[in-house]
Amino acid sequence: MAHALAPKATTLAETGSDAPYGVIGDLDPRVRIVMACVFAMVTVALVDIPSLIAALMVSVGLLILSRLPIRRTLKRMAMMDSFIIFMLVLLPFTMPGDEMFSVFGFPASWQGLWKAIEIGLTANAVILTLMVLVGTMEPVTLGHALHKLRCPEVLVHLLMFTVRYIEVLREEYLRLRGAMKIRGFRPGTNWHTYRSFGYLVGMMLVRAIERSERILGAMKCRGFSGRLLLLQEFSMTRKDHLFVTLLSALCLGLLFLDYV
Repeated sequence: MAHALAPKATTLAETGSDAPYGVIGDLDPRVRIVMACVFAMVTVALVDIPSLIAALMVSVGLLILSRLPIRRTLKRMAMMDSFIIFMLVLLPFTMPGDEMFSVFGFPASWQGLWKAIEIGLTANAVILTLMVLVGTMEPVTLGHALHKLRCPEVLVHLLMFTVRYIEVLREEYLRLRGAMKIRGFRPGTNWHTYRSFGYLVGMMLVRAIERSERILGAMKCRGFSGRLLLLQEFSMTRKDHLFVTLLSALCLGLLFLDYV
């Protein structure tokens, strides 16, 4: 997952409150993961603008049900949009078709504009749904749910160790940067800066390897045999079956709207 947890955050969509994320928080994590994937595949398969707008409205509906702070969530979506905005802006100028206008002799096509809108709507609908259904889960719960869904154990372990130690690596990085700053280092566009950051990355890798060896030794002392025991159990309720039925019906409706 995009995920980089803020310090002391427990979920990807941390709100700073103890709210259980409304109706969404009561659902089985396995159901949320599976339905998020199903909705994402259906949305990617859509090609008509009205269908994509409807898919985005479904995502907004899920956002309302989750009780996530709308303004903060939309800001996080805007961060994702910043990665694709240049592609969307340039697409009308790189895709052949009927000319709208030209800039310095480069024609912009209507087909490119509609394709850019299509990509933008698809990306936002999928990302918003993932943030609501998957991003509101604690990383450990996400790992347990993936294990129950028969995902490869190695990937599940990698996810859980990454979540556990990514903040440790961040603190290590801040300590090294602080040491560089105390010694008078000021970044610039020169070879000394590039070399210094190279040494910084190398030192982080060396310390990460040393720490991983100490962690592995501590786990073996506690009886680690290569498998993590996941004790959390999940059970589906009437709410889960109702949610699966409604979201599946909406997905079928989107496909029907797209192909009629």
